[in-house]
Amino acid sequence: MSTLPGPKTIEFPEDNLEKKVYSIAEELKEYMPVPSDRNRLGYMLYKYATKEGDAPEIIVKSGKFKLEGISKENLASLLTEKLKKFDL
Repeated sequence: MSTLPGPKTIEFPEDNLEKKVYSIAEELKEYMPVPSDRNRLGYMLYKYATKEGDAPEIIVKSGKFKLEGISKENLASLLTEKLKKFDL
């Protein structure tokens, strides 16, 4: 019996919107230890960047993320700063 190799993963370019917002969420690894929380945050930030979602202040309150070492208010302001850095 043999197995086939896995499918190749295509990386997004660095200037892609999805790559930017998911990298913001991944940078918060020290404050958000659960990977699925970071993925959910990345999706919520993507929706915000495409004008379909809520602002970071609302995302943090409604997201039910497990946070360590940071308050919800500080996380919201940190997200706002990181989004401004990417002009989102």
